[in-house]
Amino acid sequence: MKLCMVGTGYVGLVSGACFAETGQTVICADKHEEKIHVLEEGGIPIFERGLEELVQRNVEEGRLSFTSDVKEAIRQATIIFVAVGTPPRGDGGADLSAVDAVAQMVAENVEREAIIVLKSTVPVGTNARVRRLVQNAPHRVHVVSNPEFLKEGDAVQDFLRPDRVVVGLDEDDHFARDLMARIYHPVCLDKNRVVFMDPASAELTKYVSNTMLAMRISFMNEIAMLCEKVGADVHAVRHGVGSDGRIGPKFLYAGPGYGGSCFPKDVKALVHTGREHGLELELAATTDRVNDRQKGVLFRKLKAHFDDDLRGKRIAVWGVAFKPRTDDIRESASLTLMDALLADGATIVAHDPEAEENAKQRYGDRVSFVEDAYDAAKDADALCLMTEWRQYQNPDFDRLKELMRRPLIVDGRNIWSTYGLRAQGFIYDGIGVRGN
Repeated sequence: MKLCMVGTGYVGLVSGACFAETGQTVICADKHEEKIHVLEEGGIPIFERGLEELVQRNVEEGRLSFTSDVKEAIRQATIIFVAVGTPPRGDGGADLSAVDAVAQMVAENVEREAIIVLKSTVPVGTNARVRRLVQNAPHRVHVVSNPEFLKEGDAVQDFLRPDRVVVGLDEDDHFARDLMARIYHPVCLDKNRVVFMDPASAELTKYVSNTMLAMRISFMNEIAMLCEKVGADVHAVRHGVGSDGRIGPKFLYAGPGYGGSCFPKDVKALVHTGREHGLELELAATTDRVNDRQKGVLFRKLKAHFDDDLRGKRIAVWGVAFKPRTDDIRESASLTLMDALLADGATIVAHDPEAEENAKQRYGDRVSFVEDAYDAAKDADALCLMTEWRQYQNPDFDRLKELMRRPLIVDGRNIWSTYGLRAQGFIYDGIGVRGN
């Protein structure tokens, strides 16, 4: 039995390599020939911890291969995963054109009874939509919803040691149920983590999960602003609240707003789904608005420190990726900050250990990127910490103070709030923290 993974982006490549690691024979297919060429030459188009070694090992052992001939890959496969992009439309809904195209190719090229598995994040009703597209295929095509829950930076471990595997299918579809249970069995040896449900519930589960996590982040960011007004410390509040077993400590950290490929898109899509059905999901909509506002928090702090005049100021930015251990800059709060700084006439010198090339594609020569973080701080009027990479967590502050023109630190992740920077002569400004 062969698996075909259509789409070699973040979800498709990680999932394909991990399935191969469990012993499956996997063909990763993508219409973009240049991407396939990179993979065939041993390159990895994304940065994800542990992925390069995983891909290399499974290619060498013959379980993983790549092709730009998507139709031929479909012909060879029994289980066809759809892991293509579903970017947001202007109204917040998902663009399903790539999903439709794959479904049509399956309908025209499948050579045996097969399963098409929707791994892409798709709105409620997509499973039924795909069923209509494949209903006239020469062989029966079962349609399964199997949303991904992979955290960038930990995606390989998330796949191989999942909290749960959500599978949406018809209750009486024993063919699809048995094959899905079989391919996920190796990652569920200690405990059955496969959760079967109907397709609509599976589709909705992905959006609800991400929106609930995003909601916690936005709520704590609002509380951080209140902390600044009343003289409280968001670290203490977070610890007190997170110690409640009903709540727990995760996703309660104040910061410059969430980003990445999932949370912003999925929150908007959930709101859009509600409106399509005549329902205003007010908490989800507010979560989105709060996050948009929060992304400007560091810019507002810088404006306040410089009396609303940032013209000619040299600002060092540490971190462009939306989170550590990834090169993904999509919806990163760093982009919001840098866009605003450029619009106000500031000069930006930035550093990121992995996301530099992606950022250069966006900014060109409008932003200077350096290979050493301390070079970014040289002659800087302010240093903004945006991504909590480990190498930023305990820098040489004496060296920073000598390098900077003005010892102003705006800590977007509250990493340095307990380091006594004010006593060392810095002007320190975090998010909802007292600092010291």
